[in-house]
Amino acid sequence: MTVSCLLLAFLAWRMIRPLNIFVVSDEFAKPIAFTSNPAGLESLRASECGGCHVEIYREWSKSMHARAWTDPYFQADFVFDGSQQVCLNCHIPLQNQQENLVTGFRDRARFKPLLKKNPDFDAGLQQEGVTCAVCHVRDNYIIGPYGVNDAPHPSRYDPSMADGFGVCRKCHVASGKRWDTFYRLPPCGTVAEIREETPGAKINCTQCHMPEIVRPVAKGMLPRPGGMHTWKGGHDQETVRQALQVNLEVSRDKSNSGRAHITLTNTGAGHYLPTGTPDRHLSVEFRLINEQGETIKQKIYLLKRHLMWRPFIVDLWDTRLAKDIPRSYSFPFQPGNSPDPVKLEVSVRYHFMDEARRKRIAYTSQQPISYVLYQHMEQLK
Repeated sequence: MTVSCLLLAFLAWRMIRPLNIFVVSDEFAKPIAFTSNPAGLESLRASECGGCHVEIYREWSKSMHARAWTDPYFQADFVFDGSQQVCLNCHIPLQNQQENLVTGFRDRARFKPLLKKNPDFDAGLQQEGVTCAVCHVRDNYIIGPYGVNDAPHPSRYDPSMADGFGVCRKCHVASGKRWDTFYRLPPCGTVAEIREETPGAKINCTQCHMPEIVRPVAKGMLPRPGGMHTWKGGHDQETVRQALQVNLEVSRDKSNSGRAHITLTNTGAGHYLPTGTPDRHLSVEFRLINEQGETIKQKIYLLKRHLMWRPFIVDLWDTRLAKDIPRSYSFPFQPGNSPDPVKLEVSVRYHFMDEARRKRIAYTSQQPISYVLYQHMEQLK
């Protein structure tokens, strides 16, 4: 009886405890720790870098990296999850961007930090999210994939900037290995997905997310090849469309009964489509529409990760698009039925989250939480 009560109490606690879905690794337990500016620079702000690196600054300004801190979805999710310190180490990764210094931890899991006020906190730098210095400043040097001798600041070549993965790994590799988690892939496990898709392959994030562009690196320099600083992914509709191949077949017999058959293939991403937070998913929707524009029959398929979060984290099944493996969906229809349908609509959408999640985290931004990747309208009569 006592054992049963203890077990029930333990499971009840697991249902209401704070939910930590990943393991805090050494790579992002603390922010990047430096406070001084390289010689020749007055600050670490991207706005100063942009005075010389005009085109790179313009590219970065349009990226999600630039909005890593200010993005309304992140802010809503951050507050909902209790404003955990560890989230800051990827969304505002520089020590100078954070109001508090992490001096230690109260727990072995490193979710409960010991904090004190940061005398070098820069509120303007904080607003820049994943700013230039996150990747390009180390030990009072500006680092990059090329060596430069005549820059107005100390500069050096760094191999981690040239391998296509070294800098990215700090925040884009998450671990889920813990006694109470049963992940097939860790949360936000893009790198793990690539390794699963192509075991032993060299991971190169920049090949797709920083495509080559020829332009001056700084004012007064000749154009040369370099990586575009936009890191386009799920928020860029055209990037996702280029990764997705869609084949639709609509067939009808003599009685005008028919079937719509759509096949989706991830031909452009080395990881699953979509990837990132498990909230992201695709939907395939079929609709029969009558003359009044009303939906008279509908079928929706979801392509997503299905996880159980409590009392233990269990990776149940995954219907997202793996690299080069087609998935097909069918929808039979009978135009002769009453009310008589006149149109068939087929659409594929990309979702950042579903409506239930939006309400749960009180996300009130006017920004849409999904967009159409593909749409086809078939006239039936």
